[in-house]
Amino acid sequence: MIGYTTIGSKNLDKAVSFYDALLELVGGKRLMEMDRIKFYGTDAGGAMLAVCTPHDNNDQSCGNGQQVAIPGGSIEGAQALYNKAIELGATDAGEPGQRFDFFYGSYVYDLDGNKLCFFHMT
Repeated sequence: MIGYTTIGSKNLDKAVSFYDALLELVGGKRLMEMDRIKFYGTDAGGAMLAVCTPHDNNDQSCGNGQQVAIPGGSIEGAQALYNKAIELGATDAGEPGQRFDFFYGSYVYDLDGNKLCFFHMT
């Protein structure tokens, strides 16, 4: 249902270093890239996360209420993503824990303030 989601960055080099290291924990890698945009995924044809500088050359900004949710594959995987993101400089937005009977999740803001959720459906 989702082809790709794009999030903006003020410093693409820093963002690429962050997402290269973070997404490798779930088998993600850069699948396609151009000067101002990098697409991450696990295989060609699957859903991707793109990191870019804004096309209009205006400042990057984050949408209130927007977030990208990345499955960890397990509770331990979701915890590992959270820990790695914090290690890479992300800011805590909700420590890992069981949120509902069926949902384990954690939340961070990446280096540009984009909100990420790392989760596992339990």
